Amino acid sequence: MLRLLKRRRAPSEAEHPPAAEVCPPSRPRPTRVSVVEYNAEEFGEWEVERIEGLGTPENGKIRWIDVQGLADAGAVQALCDSLGLHPLVAEDVLDTGERTKLDVFADHFFLVVDTFYYPDGDSELLSDQVSIIVFANLVVTFQEGCVDAFGPVRERLRADRGHLRARGADYLAYALLDTLVDRYFVTLEELGERIEALEDELAHKPDPESLRAIHRLRGDTALVRKSVWPLRAVLNALVRGESSLVQAPTTIYLRDVYDHTVEIIETTETFREVLSTMLDIYLSSVSNRLNEIMKFLTIIATVFIPLTFIVGIYGMNFRYMPELEWPWGYPMVWAVMVTAAMWMLYYFRKKRWL
Repeated sequence: MLRLLKRRRAPSEAEHPPAAEVCPPSRPRPTRVSVVEYNAEEFGEWEVERIEGLGTPENGKIRWIDVQGLADAGAVQALCDSLGLHPLVAEDVLDTGERTKLDVFADHFFLVVDTFYYPDGDSELLSDQVSIIVFANLVVTFQEGCVDAFGPVRERLRADRGHLRARGADYLAYALLDTLVDRYFVTLEELGERIEALEDELAHKPDPESLRAIHRLRGDTALVRKSVWPLRAVLNALVRGESSLVQAPTTIYLRDVYDHTVEIIETTETFREVLSTMLDIYLSSVSNRLNEIMKFLTIIATVFIPLTFIVGIYGMNFRYMPELEWPWGYPMVWAVMVTAAMWMLYYFRKKRWL
């Protein structure tokens, strides 16, 4: 399965975040607001507790406000109000069940994207919602919780690698989207490894747990597919220039991310076909096993049919039965029954039914 994923990133840009940054999925992550401000020559990073003054910077720099955790809905709502966002945008940020989408406004555009991860080797696939708001020189991101998806982007800004510090807010938005798409590849690699392990299990000894695993992996694949299909449409809209904030040089990079989403879709389709085939193999294995059991039981029943017939005859309560008074009657009945059974087994063996 892993050979289906042709694209690779450097480990620092595609790996899972450290375990310390992963919170229990059942508990919402406390709200934490961090600010990054930079241009080609300068870089600053700090955390804030109050959202006052976090609007558009006036010094010509690019500002990135990252809100991690949506537990404090009041703070999230206040930040959205201070930025002059539409009430429905704040509602979509806090409603973490939103579908992947793009809303374009006069001076900004709003994105909703899902990110996926496996907390550990045996757990089910989990998802977090990420919201991205892009102004001319301001980017605001809201992460639902559990996993910090933008760690690689922070590291690139701190290390001043590539063109990130020299470009505008639209390029930062591209970098964030590219990082989210990279996480899809990480998820698909883990999903592919689980499918391979399940294939080996099916080849040796399928059991009801294998069937549950197949259905679970089919659900994980469908979840990723359901998210990446609208993401492709969102990227296509940005590439077509539906927002004037996306500059022409950035469009080329977004087209590259679009191509990656197409690859992800193709991989999920392949996984779906593989899992459907595995389900057929499991059902065929169970059916063949049942047929073997029924075949064995049928042979036993067939062998005992003539024996039961003989025993039934001599078990009748008639007064005159010559064989009952014959001294060799009992051994002769045994000889006939054993001979009949051995002959039938020989016949089944000759026909290759055994």
